[in-house]
Amino acid sequence: MVEYVGRFAPSPTGPLHFGSLVAALASYMEARAAKGKWLVRMEDLDRPREQPGTTDDILRALERLGLGWDGPVLYQSARAERYRGVLGDLLARGFAYPCACTRRELEDSALALDGARIYPGTCRAGLPADKPARAIRLRTHDAPIGFADAIQGWMEQRVESEVGDFVLRRADGIVAYQLAVVLDDMDQGVTHVVRGADLLDSTCRQIHLQRLLGARLPHYAHVPVAVNAAGEKLSKQTGARPLDLSDPQRELARARRFLGQSEDRWDLARVPRARSLAPGG
Repeated sequence: MVEYVGRFAPSPTGPLHFGSLVAALASYMEARAAKGKWLVRMEDLDRPREQPGTTDDILRALERLGLGWDGPVLYQSARAERYRGVLGDLLARGFAYPCACTRRELEDSALALDGARIYPGTCRAGLPADKPARAIRLRTHDAPIGFADAIQGWMEQRVESEVGDFVLRRADGIVAYQLAVVLDDMDQGVTHVVRGADLLDSTCRQIHLQRLLGARLPHYAHVPVAVNAAGEKLSKQTGARPLDLSDPQRELARARRFLGQSEDRWDLARVPRARSLAPGG
C-alpha cells in the first residue's frame, strides 16, 4: 500500500487567520487519521507580496496550535532551477508556448468561473510579428477532465473552453501557482490534497498538467472556505483578523465546529458539502 502523504501550503503574505486554520486543521487531521505524513510547504515565490518574518510566524503558530509536521519545510523559493527545467522541457515538447498578450488585450475575453479571463488562443500558433514574449502558457484540450472530490462530489471541466491555455510563467518572470504546486506535490510524493474549495476550479488544470508530466494523481478533498458577512473569502485583503494564539484551544474548537466535527473524533464525511460557509462564534 502507498503511504498517505498530505500537506499544508500557506503563502507568507500575512499571519494565519481562521480560514487558514480550517485548511490546516482539515489536512492535518485527515493525515493523522490515516496514520500518514503531514508536510508543510511555504508558497513563497511571490516575493513582492511576502511580509518579512511571516514565514517564521506561521510556523510558530502551527506549533502553538499543536499541528506538528513531518520532515523539513519545503520552500518554493529554493526550487527555481527545478521549475525552470520542467518549463523548458514542456516548451521543447510543444506542450507550452510563449505568449505576448497583455491583460489589457484580454479584457474583452469571456470570464471563467474563478473570475479570470478565458484565454482565446491568440498566440497558440506563434507570436504576432514584432511582439516579444511575456508569459508562457500550457496548451489545453477540450476533452472533459473529471475527478471525484471526497467532499464536493464529482467535478468536471473542459479546460480549453472554460479556462483556456493557462499561464505557467508570468510576465514578471515568476513561476505560476499551477506549475509550482503540481511539481511540488509530485516531488514530495503527496497522495492526498485536502485544501479550501476556492482551489476547486484549479484542480482540472492541475490534473491536465500532472498527466503531461506522468505524475501520480492525488486524491482530492476540498473543504468549505470561510467567508465574512459579505460572502468574501477571509483573507488579509478582506480584513481577516489573525488567530488569537493566546487561546489556541478556542480557535481549534471553532475550526472543528466549522468542519462539522466532534471534539474527540475526525470524520471527513461530516465536513459540510459546501463551497463556502460563514464561521460561527
